[in-house]
Amino acid sequence: MPSIQFLRRWCLVLACIPSAVLADPAMVAQALVKLGSCPSGYATSGGYCVPGRNARVALAKRGPCPSGYATSGAYCLAGAQARPAIPKVGPCPSGWSTSAGYCLRR
Repeated sequence: MPSIQFLRRWCLVLACIPSAVLADPAMVAQALVKLGSCPSGYATSGGYCVPGRNARVALAKRGPCPSGYATSGAYCLAGAQARPAIPKVGPCPSGWSTSAGYCLRR
């Protein structure tokens, strides 16, 4: 049986893992095609906006932003409660719901 000291050290190690590592992989910031100014947390690189170290997920804005996202220039920037979103083209796939012009994963 592991010692209590071993368990405490292991808990400390787990607490140091960034929450982004444990988060939904679909909520990892990706490079975007540049549409005017880059969203907050992103930098221009050629015709793209590349995420900085602490950048949040951003989507190209198509009308109002979906629930959990806020406008940042020509983009919708994910907030703390944002769910993965895709542009809505016809009915949303199974397991997704409509929010503005997007489908959000449930």
